[in-house]
This record gives sequence, C-alpha cells and structure tokens, in this order.
Amino acid sequence: MMSHGPNHRLHEGAALATAAQRALERAGEQWTPMRARVFGALDQFARPASAYDIADAVSKAEGRRVAANSVYRILDLFVGANLAHRIESANAYVTNAHPDCRHDCIFLVCDVCGQTTHLDDDRITDTVRQAATDAGFEPVRPVIEVRGRCAACAAVAVTAA
Repeated sequence: MMSHGPNHRLHEGAALATAAQRALERAGEQWTPMRARVFGALDQFARPASAYDIADAVSKAEGRRVAANSVYRILDLFVGANLAHRIESANAYVTNAHPDCRHDCIFLVCDVCGQTTHLDDDRITDTVRQAATDAGFEPVRPVIEVRGRCAACAAVAVTAA
C-alpha cells in the first residue's frame, strides 16, 4: 500500500514500466531486456523484495539461473535513477510508482506481515535535511523508516488479547 502527496503522478503496470524506462534513459542509461525483467519482477511483489527474491523470480521466468549479484547491480542502478527505493532495515526494494518525481520518502514497515507503506511528507523530510545541515552534515539521501505494526496486524493483536 502506498500513500502519496497530491502532486505525484502515480503509475502502475505497463505505464509504470514505460515511465521507468523513460526515467532510466533520461539518466543516460539503457533499458536492457534484463533490466526490464528485473524491474518487472520487482513490481510483481506485494511487499519489499530482496535481490535473492528477485533473482529467483527472474530465474524461474527465464528458465536459467540469474545471479543475485547481477540483480544487486541493477537494483543499485534503479535506486540511483529513482526507479526503486531501498528499504534499508530489510535490505529489500520496492518500485517507485512515480519515477519522474524526486523526493525523500518515509516508509512505515510492519514487523509482523512485512507490509510497507510509502508516505511523502516534505515537511518532515525537509526538517530532517535542515537538522543535518545545521549539524554541519551534508545530507545526500535521508532514509526514514518507522517500524511497528500496520493497522491490520494491530487489529489482530488487539482481538487476540
């Protein structure tokens, strides 16, 4: 589940792949068949996926083994080109539904089911960037993750109690 601000154009399915391809090409990179397969596999996961999860999915689809280290390189490229986000605490990735928009993200990560909700709140991320700058630090890419329980898992915990 993703939640975005009103100024973000969201894409999904084929439109997301097309937007991702355009963004990658604008970054001066090629949209190769393997990059397209890795992006497509990542987009199929309902939760953040590891490079190993993606390598397994692509391997099954290709009928041949695809190494996780090859997938890691592609994912690093995707993160740098704003096509995907890395969930640092889980060492996993999610597609960016608006690759044409650069901003800092806030992720809410459920410790029970793994569901990750993406929030855009420039007030919070601007405050984090300013605090870093005030401390004499040059922020490059703030990563804000909040661990806890999603509404569904919190409701189950209350019911079970």
